[in-house]
Amino acid sequence: MAHAHKLSILRGTVKFKSNTQKIWGVLILLSIITAVEVALGIYKPEALKTHFIGMKLLNWIFIILTIVKAYYITWDFMHMRDETPALRRVVVWTAVFLICYLVFILLQEGGYIESVYKNGFVKRDF
Repeated sequence: MAHAHKLSILRGTVKFKSNTQKIWGVLILLSIITAVEVALGIYKPEALKTHFIGMKLLNWIFIILTIVKAYYITWDFMHMRDETPALRRVVVWTAVFLICYLVFILLQEGGYIESVYKNGFVKRDF
């Protein structure tokens, strides 16, 4: 099973892609994304410190790259690519929704904590 091949059709010809090739592809892609994250974290370009929707653009880039890595890990290591489209949608979109919801909650609570530090106790009427 470790050396099983998957059939892929490209321009009318039949080619087989081994699992070893897939693993190297995943390693390279995730390494590139991680290297970009580390480089941005070390250098923190001034151009990316502008604010966009209440947060620095650099932070948005980190969030997006993390979501892309999580999606790709789910796609390859959880074998979602080989499942039916309905199951893929259920798993992936549920995870995307929960991650977006988590980001929303963190931003809301972070804003409240910041206002408490600046102004003392703040009561919010919802």
